[in-house]
Amino acid sequence: MELPHCPKCNSAYTYEDNGMYVCPECAHEWSTTPAESESDALIVKDANGNLLADGDSVTVVKDLKVKGSSSMLKIGTKVKNIRLVEGDHNIDCKIDGFGPMKLKSEFVKKN
Repeated sequence: MELPHCPKCNSAYTYEDNGMYVCPECAHEWSTTPAESESDALIVKDANGNLLADGDSVTVVKDLKVKGSSSMLKIGTKVKNIRLVEGDHNIDCKIDGFGPMKLKSEFVKKN
């Protein structure tokens, strides 16, 4: 079995360790599955561990204070057509009655 060369330094001395390829020369580690290493897709999971995608509908699982407003986002609020973004608040959406806002994926569940 031929192991791949290191993508960082092109070393031929790579080895496999716990599902990862490791280069002893530059200490670079990468996944053994090509689908994971080639994919630059954003992976976002909801409160239950389900994968979220752009366009999904979600439900808020906790009362959330809205910064700059005296009202709260109540548990059970449905949010349609979400968009996934990089960062701490990784869901960009528009909520009826509140307008555009960003949510953390840990406070929603997929419908």
